[in-house]
Amino acid sequence: MNMPTHETDRIQTDSPSKGRHPPTLFGAKAFLGDEVYNRREDRLGILKEFMLDLHSGRICYAVMSSGGFLGVGEKLFAIPWRALTLDAENACFVLDITEERLRNSPAFDKRHWPDMGDAGWMKDIDTFYGVLPDARSGKDITL
Repeated sequence: MNMPTHETDRIQTDSPSKGRHPPTLFGAKAFLGDEVYNRREDRLGILKEFMLDLHSGRICYAVMSSGGFLGVGEKLFAIPWRALTLDAENACFVLDITEERLRNSPAFDKRHWPDMGDAGWMKDIDTFYGVLPDARSGKDITL
């Protein structure tokens, strides 16, 4: 992919595991502000927040902002964590969705967040993004 690459402090260069295995644990705030692209390399938005299940310690949703100017008119999207793929080489995430489908997806604004604990809302969002509700069980990143 030809997406922009930027420097990041995610990986410590003096890590004893350098050269052995890529790191698998990161601070969540390291990803805030990361861009999200689709497979056609269209820029979809920026990660603004992560929604954690406090009972399991798992990331369930990443909140992505898209559109607007200086925060005015931007839409927010709750993206199931399992629907995102980290592209470490380009320091971004990839979401398998077209721009048109994203425009028609469930969105909200910063003053009117949905009840993300509502089972019906979770099912609708997971279904929209093609993530099976039971896929969350034991397969998300645990903090």
